[in-house]
Amino acid sequence: MVKKTIVALACALIAPLGFAQTGTTTKEETTTGTQPTTTTETTTTYSAGTVSTYTPGKTIVVQTNLGAASFVLGTTTRIVDAAGNIVTSALRPGQRVRVYYTGTGNTRTVERVIVGD
Repeated sequence: MVKKTIVALACALIAPLGFAQTGTTTKEETTTGTQPTTTTETTTTYSAGTVSTYTPGKTIVVQTNLGAASFVLGTTTRIVDAAGNIVTSALRPGQRVRVYYTGTGNTRTVERVIVGD
């Protein structure tokens, strides 16, 4: 009878600890066959200067201290002011901008343009 009481008391004291878990993290990695795992890393870079030419939805050419740089505007490109508000008017030549992009050479795709007047 004493053993049953001790076991019941021990279970009553230990049970709350089992329910006190705050969360779990699960990491799942799957591999199929003998295919090697590939990792893609994207780096966002920026370039600052003034707008030379701007074709809405297509391209922007920015004059930087290293010369003219051409960028492709992606479908998700955001054009915002320094406060983060969306700019709805077209960019004008001579307007100061900072262009955040991915890619190199002729494959530079713009993620966002920050307009600074």
